[in-house]
Amino acid sequence: MKKITVVACFLSVVIYACTATGPYSATNKVYKRQAKELVRNLRQLPALSTNNPASFQAATIHFNLRKPNYVIIHHTAQNSCEQTLKTFTIPRTEVSAHYVICKDGTVHHMLNDYLRAWHGGVAKWGTITDINSVSLGIELDNDGSEEFPEAQISSLVTLLANLKKTYNIPTPNFIGHSDIAPPRKQDPSTKFPWKRLANEGFGNWYDATLDSVPPTFNHLQGLKMIGYDIRDSIAAIKAFKRHFIQTDVSPVMGLREKTIVNNLLKKY
Repeated sequence: MKKITVVACFLSVVIYACTATGPYSATNKVYKRQAKELVRNLRQLPALSTNNPASFQAATIHFNLRKPNYVIIHHTAQNSCEQTLKTFTIPRTEVSAHYVICKDGTVHHMLNDYLRAWHGGVAKWGTITDINSVSLGIELDNDGSEEFPEAQISSLVTLLANLKKTYNIPTPNFIGHSDIAPPRKQDPSTKFPWKRLANEGFGNWYDATLDSVPPTFNHLQGLKMIGYDIRDSIAAIKAFKRHFIQTDVSPVMGLREKTIVNNLLKKY
């Protein structure tokens, strides 16, 4: 297989963003400039040994780009795709995502998949505290109270299939912003079709038949083992129910909710 150098890969990220005209031509130039700066940094060989001035500069030849291992799904909480595109190209906002999917199914690829977008914020999943460094962010044009149109979800499923295959992303690693940041975020909303995505192979879902749980079953420890940050236990429970229950996002965990947690533990 022909090897592609890191520098060549990073040069390629600017190609789609460098059109001479269009409403984002100015910010596309900023993208190009920032990508070139990354290329300059990557071209630098590792530093010489500091404790032996006579040592040789020796750079390994075995490396490639780091790849994403998670997909985080968001809703934009804005009024239109155009508003979100503007938000992601204004310097003061300091937020971004790799993809934005409009209601009509149009997909905007806003950042090369190997680059780190600013979409997760302060978040935690399992032992991972720097979500942005290991994930792709996908924003769905939705104000948080709307249904997700079929055209939008269809485009999302197609995109997820490509990402899963390209980067070999494990099935459990397709999660929501609310899952990784329970105290702060509620996206995507309870209208998001997590079960449908799980049926397509993107994210886990519980089985139709659930085993009973022992009286001593600790649902909070179960949520923690799945990946949830339980330091704010109420927020963690609500985030879990927003994903897996949806019809009830209260902080109360009944017997059925506990059996669902128990069942999901076998899948994470």
